[in-house]
Amino acid sequence: MIKASVYIICKNEEKHIQRVLESVKDFDEIIVVDSGSIDNTLEIARKYTNKVFYQEWKGFANQKEYAKNLCSNEWVLNLDADEQLTNELKNEIVDIIEKNKIDGLNIKISSLYLGKFNSEKSKFNRRIRFFRKSVGFYPEKLVHESIVVKGKIAKAKGFIYDYGTLNLKTHLNKINEYSSLRAQEKFEKNKKASLLKLIFVFPLSFFKSFFIKRGFFNGTRGFIAAINNSYYAFLKEAKTYNLDVNKLEKASELILLSGDTLREFALKCVESAKKIDRFEPNEISDILIKASKYEEEAFWILKTI
Repeated sequence: MIKASVYIICKNEEKHIQRVLESVKDFDEIIVVDSGSIDNTLEIARKYTNKVFYQEWKGFANQKEYAKNLCSNEWVLNLDADEQLTNELKNEIVDIIEKNKIDGLNIKISSLYLGKFNSEKSKFNRRIRFFRKSVGFYPEKLVHESIVVKGKIAKAKGFIYDYGTLNLKTHLNKINEYSSLRAQEKFEKNKKASLLKLIFVFPLSFFKSFFIKRGFFNGTRGFIAAINNSYYAFLKEAKTYNLDVNKLEKASELILLSGDTLREFALKCVESAKKIDRFEPNEISDILIKASKYEEEAFWILKTI
């Protein structure tokens, strides 16, 4: 038994979760945190562990931080429900635990894409997935979360296999979902989209994916992946711009409401002047306060654009 905890977050992963659980069944502890599966995910998970928990979806980083904190061992391994641990990497993990000289392991992710895994000549994405629980935490992010480990990190020779983008439909669905989340993150941090970004982000992303990361070694699949990755980068910027436009429209709407409310205020003052015996100062004051609140909110929005 490998003296480490594995934690996995999931939702409706019945097609994949048995594969990942089978690959880590010889670990001391398996933690599964579900966010509302309605398929057979939970039934499959309970065949491998009795530590199955529920937390309402709060974003990738929050879900993983919660799952990590449930682990009872010093060493922890994070896998996605659509991934698989290789035997080579498993042996490395055993060796690291025994030697106890580092704090984390930076691991290559090899994706199954359009029927084949990436060529070993291409440049793999790497992620810190195995580390000491006490020195790792997840910064707040909606998507593309990554653990921050304060300590010595080594590069693994072994792989994690990723089955999450088996076909174009799955890939395009993820591109749409993740680009919306990244745009929302950028928007909340007041990061702007610009015409220059929209012009150059696609070709630059393609160059990075196909040439710098050596996607050309994957042939036609590499070309398709590079185009899709570039589309994701473009869509992220376009959606950020769209959020800014929506913000401007909201500010305009509030200014119009303020104007309507001020006209109501003026009419009320005229009416009260004609009928001094029915003067209603509280009602007039409330209308003016309402108008000023609209203006205040509108100007706050405009300041952030």
